[in-house]
Amino acid sequence: MKTTKSVGKRIAAVIFLLLAGGGLYWVFESGLRESERVGVREGKERLVPVEVQEIQTGAIELRRTFSGALEPRAEFVVAPKVAGRLEKLTVNISDEVSRGQVVGELEDDEYVQAVAQAEADLAVARANLSEARSELEIASRELERVVTLRQRGVASESQLDAARANQLAKEVKSEVAQANVSRAGSLLETVKIRRSYTRISAGWSGGAEKRVVAERFVDEGEMVAANTPLLRIVEIAPIIGVIFVTERDYALLQPGQSVALVTDAYPGETFWGNIERIAPVFKETSRQARVEVKIENEDQRLKPGMFIRATVVLQKIADTPLLPEQALTKRGDVTGVFLVNEEGTSVRWHPVEVGIRDGNMVQPLGEGQLRGRIVTLGQQQLKDGSKITIPKKQSASTTSATKEKG
Repeated sequence: MKTTKSVGKRIAAVIFLLLAGGGLYWVFESGLRESERVGVREGKERLVPVEVQEIQTGAIELRRTFSGALEPRAEFVVAPKVAGRLEKLTVNISDEVSRGQVVGELEDDEYVQAVAQAEADLAVARANLSEARSELEIASRELERVVTLRQRGVASESQLDAARANQLAKEVKSEVAQANVSRAGSLLETVKIRRSYTRISAGWSGGAEKRVVAERFVDEGEMVAANTPLLRIVEIAPIIGVIFVTERDYALLQPGQSVALVTDAYPGETFWGNIERIAPVFKETSRQARVEVKIENEDQRLKPGMFIRATVVLQKIADTPLLPEQALTKRGDVTGVFLVNEEGTSVRWHPVEVGIRDGNMVQPLGEGQLRGRIVTLGQQQLKDGSKITIPKKQSASTTSATKEKG
């Protein structure tokens, strides 16, 4: 029973203390508010604590980063000119290939036989030509003899005509034999050329002397038709980075501009290239134009198909005021900054049109240059003409910086 009464007393004491504390807080708060109202009535304005920074002058760059992909500078598809069974491929994926190198062979038994047949036909044609020439020579001598006899009156006119007709026939036969020799020779060259097509070479034109096998489409032993793709050979040193740009940035690009490229394959590493070509048209579907960047890629680490992010400096201004982006604030729909007076006691609202943004710095546009200090923290509580207070430590540092700059 005594215990219950003791607990009740303790609870009552706690309630009393809470009520007393609340009353004291209300009295203190009311007094504070009243003092503020009195201060306002007497013309005193509350000072807003802020942080400030000196307006800098320097260079700023307009950068744009575009996503894209790598493509081979050139590619060449190896295909046979004649049909046959693929007997051998001498290269495979990732192998290096030189211009004109033989990369595959077709079975050539039929072509060997065709060459032998054509050589035999040529030999027969040459023999026929030799025979025709001999007959022509005999006919020519016979004509000369008959002409002599006719002049002496021994041979008749009909004998002379017969000799001439025979000689003309032998001339025609000789010409036909000569034509057969030419035709047989041409056929022989044709079958030899077709036989040479069984040795498949990588004979591209232009570009580098060496390329790399990117794809292999067939295996040894397969029957292939003429013009069937066997290998895809690409040039990757140099390699091309392809990006697409909108109309906003198109006019600021030009061939020769330097480009910094990064890829997820080599994090933290930057590759450099130059704009080589800019398409003169925009794609109707995306309203973007193709831009090609040439990267030397001598070590061939970059491969076609890799995704890239390409950063281009579109514009650079050497000497301009620079504002920290955190100093920008809005009043209504207008963006601006608060300029600090020379004494560091008040601020003035100054609208700002933002130009180039580079990292956390921005370029203010408009006539005249901004000078002095601006508020970088606490501007949300300010209005034009507000009184401010600057921490002593920062005030001293900004003042010394201003003196050194001056």
